[in-house]
Amino acid sequence: MALRAVLRKKTSAVGFLSETSLLKAPFASCQSSLSFSSSTPVLSDKVKAPPMVYISGEEMTKYACDLITEKWVQPYFEITSWEKYDLSCKSRDQSDDQVLKDAVEAGKRIGAIFKEPTITPSTKQVEEMGLSKAFGSPNGAMRRGWNGITISRDTIHIDGIELGYKNQVLFERHAVGGEYGAGWQKVGKGTLLTTYIPQDGSAPFVVDLRHLKDDHNVVVVYDNPYDNVEDLAHVFFKRCLEAKVTPYVVTKKTVFKWQEGFWETMKRVFNRDYKETFLREGLLEKSNGKLTHLISDAATMQLIRWTDGGFGMAAHNYDGDMLTDQISQVHRSPGFITSNLIGKNDDGSLIKEFEASHGTVTDLWHDHLAGKETSLNPLGLAEALIGAVQHAAKLQLDANPNDSNIEDTYNYVMNYTKMLRLAMHNTFRYGQGTRDMSGPSGFTTEDFIDKVAWRLDRYLVMQEEDNPPELREPDRKFMKNYDVDLDAMKKMFEEYDLNKDGSIQFDEFVAMFDKLGYAPKKVKEVDEADDAKKWSA
Repeated sequence: MALRAVLRKKTSAVGFLSETSLLKAPFASCQSSLSFSSSTPVLSDKVKAPPMVYISGEEMTKYACDLITEKWVQPYFEITSWEKYDLSCKSRDQSDDQVLKDAVEAGKRIGAIFKEPTITPSTKQVEEMGLSKAFGSPNGAMRRGWNGITISRDTIHIDGIELGYKNQVLFERHAVGGEYGAGWQKVGKGTLLTTYIPQDGSAPFVVDLRHLKDDHNVVVVYDNPYDNVEDLAHVFFKRCLEAKVTPYVVTKKTVFKWQEGFWETMKRVFNRDYKETFLREGLLEKSNGKLTHLISDAATMQLIRWTDGGFGMAAHNYDGDMLTDQISQVHRSPGFITSNLIGKNDDGSLIKEFEASHGTVTDLWHDHLAGKETSLNPLGLAEALIGAVQHAAKLQLDANPNDSNIEDTYNYVMNYTKMLRLAMHNTFRYGQGTRDMSGPSGFTTEDFIDKVAWRLDRYLVMQEEDNPPELREPDRKFMKNYDVDLDAMKKMFEEYDLNKDGSIQFDEFVAMFDKLGYAPKKVKEVDEADDAKKWSA
């Protein structure tokens, strides 16, 4: 069986196909330097994919996800165990939003969800699409239905390509409460009384009383549920330890006194369960040996200054939304940020929903419909699919710990997703990426997906061979547009080969780059501990 064949060779083959070994091959920046085919791969048997909920959306991201499923997933997996729900506007309208309720129920039952970007229709889109009403964002229903704890958003990195932050940045955004669930009304002059009525039958009391003196007011009421902040803290600190980054907690508690409870809970869990481990790992050197609180205003500045990365932040719902948007801008675009809703099931197991952090990319969809070439970078979509499939495999293994076939499937999924990520990253590294990364000569949406499919198939097939071939890109001198003046290059080489031994040593290499003006210069480091101390409270 192909599954067992791959698993037998998994350890040595993965080592052979590590990013380090692949990067030894010369980069290929010319699209024509390698021929490739989008034909069906040659691996023999498909593996039954673990159960998962697949939520489809619309426009350009749906088109790209359809191609990804066809060319990256279905050649290797039989996906009849995936439950699919169409959350396009027309589907929600035709079912009077029953499809959303069904998707939420399925997500709670299965626990692993992949979601394509969806549209929350504006008044204009309601008219254009002929909808019966303006349907709200499905995210609120999902967060409530899955007992949402946090929305994890992390930077995506490709070794050898600098995007923004040099090292990973993690973020936890409280998934419930705040302005997103607010009740509001437009009112005139009068009195606003907010009264709390305890569930235990004890006496009600007034939370707030204010007199409205303007003719035009908007009154807003919302709450922040704090029972699950301890769960958020455990998710956050465990992830920071795994990624080896320094944690910070962000609030505006100096002004919004009611936010003190969020900070106090985070600090209590950290000091009780995690501080010693963080100290032992040397992860608190930037924060003076403790968990540091940052005022939200200061956090916005530090996100711009701390471009070395290597930190994590946790914040309330609204602050987290704003700050992660800022992270995406520092780190090139929302396409290089993950988005993972984590909830908690009745049995204590984690529900995880994965999606790209960007929208449906309407402008490219209009170009596609007009017959124009498009170049959509699907990295965020692919990372979401990888996360969902991995979580599905983990849930299936946890439910069947003694089933060797389930264990084989889990190992196959982990190996497959590693090779898929490697195939994507190397395609970018070889200069064969989409146009946001490779410029006007970059690949179209379809060609990039085909190229990754070709490379993924090649990597997986190599794992079935006893003696996998060495991966090399063709010699650049055979490229169509190769026009290097070799005589001039020889003169340059002889100029910097100071001891005339036919090779350039390190000191000669340094001298060459310094003379050419390309040698990197020392940069005075910013003391992040002092920064954190200055802006913390």
